[in-house]
Amino acid sequence: MAAKDPLVITGKDEMRKWSRLMRSHAKTIALVPTMGYLHQGHLSLIQQAHKHGQLIVVSIYVNPGQFSPSEDLSTYPSDFHGDMLKLKSVPGGVDVVFCPKNLYDYSNDSGDKQKNKNGNEILGGGGLVSCVEEKGNGHETWVRVERLEKGLCGKSRPVFFRGVATIVTKLFHIVEPDVAVFGKKDYQQWRIIQRMVRDLDFAIEIVGSEVMRDSDGLALSSRNVHLSAEEREKALSISRSLLKAKSGAKDGQVKCRELKDLAILTITQAGGRIDYAEIVDQESLEAVEEINSPVVFCIAAWFGKVRLIDNMEINI
Repeated sequence: MAAKDPLVITGKDEMRKWSRLMRSHAKTIALVPTMGYLHQGHLSLIQQAHKHGQLIVVSIYVNPGQFSPSEDLSTYPSDFHGDMLKLKSVPGGVDVVFCPKNLYDYSNDSGDKQKNKNGNEILGGGGLVSCVEEKGNGHETWVRVERLEKGLCGKSRPVFFRGVATIVTKLFHIVEPDVAVFGKKDYQQWRIIQRMVRDLDFAIEIVGSEVMRDSDGLALSSRNVHLSAEEREKALSISRSLLKAKSGAKDGQVKCRELKDLAILTITQAGGRIDYAEIVDQESLEAVEEINSPVVFCIAAWFGKVRLIDNMEINI
């Protein structure tokens, strides 16, 4: 079977028109939101989406709203051409790639092509600055899931989930999907979107897809490209410590302080710097002291200049 070329849409109005036309023909739409620089983990989300929708929309947009002014948005990796080739290789294909320019700029909603200084078209939000800065661009409305966003990644990245919830809300209003698929590697994000959809009565099913790993156990991430070979080897301490904790819990070691201390020691001895290591309830994301119900062990750690996150559910 020949590879399927997705329709590329950049304008909000055009995206809505396409979705509404498809829905008028009784088609169900599944959305996979991404920031591009796709890897096998993203492609697994698309395969999961095929189980839930007849038509697949993949959004590629590097969201400036989830970067604070101190975080360098410009270093986020991108490869639109490579992404398109990967999307064409997915079994069943992708129907639409939605790659808007700047969803926080309301002066140009038409989807007209924007170009960089070399005359090349900017796709997927490239070249944007953080809209958290007050530059008078007109955007001042934010969506917050107040309790779930406070811990874990929210401690060190206080504007992150505000930006995530807002951009996902905007994508839901533009694409109007029946289903949206998110990876569980970003566990807190997945739970926040679930809660937002419940609280705001979105008629959208949120599907969580399991963490995808390389053969050596490292969780797949677009940021892995920034790791040196040595840093990558050291970063395996994260998944190994999670597996040890899961095994220990199943063998009766249920005191969270002991499990966390062992993981922190393993990672720091490997050269990592811990941002957090927390064992929390799978739904409320509240920290627990002892494992007697389903929990998730979430870890964020720095190796060199790269911040990695990983998690593992523990059900005993």
